[in-house]
Amino acid sequence: MHVRSPVSQFFNAAGETLWNPSNGVASLFMRTAETLAPEAGTPTGIGPMENDECEIDLPAFTTFTGALVQRLERSGHPILHALMEGFVATALVLVERGGVPLPPATSGPRRDVHVGMEPPARRDWSELAARHARAMPR
Repeated sequence: MHVRSPVSQFFNAAGETLWNPSNGVASLFMRTAETLAPEAGTPTGIGPMENDECEIDLPAFTTFTGALVQRLERSGHPILHALMEGFVATALVLVERGGVPLPPATSGPRRDVHVGMEPPARRDWSELAARHARAMPR
């Protein structure tokens, strides 16, 4: 049983709390997920927030997160990376806390490279997710 806090919300999967952010951060995370769903081409796996708790369908959320990682790995556009990386790193922490391994990095040609701009280096997702995890209370 969680101690209710009027200023935080719980993201749970299979009875385990994966994250307990503030209301504002939780709301932004959920809205960002819905915004990125078309990029992933798959449902988010994030259920509705009810009584300060949200159940995550871990298999669906893992598929969603993996699709976003793949989208970024195929793109060399620095603005796309800047817009999506924070969300993806946060999502990877939730996947990992749910007991699912991080998706492997992909290789192959990039697309969406903006002419005249240096594409970002391939991301070490485990390092970025570890940095985010330190700022994500359970």
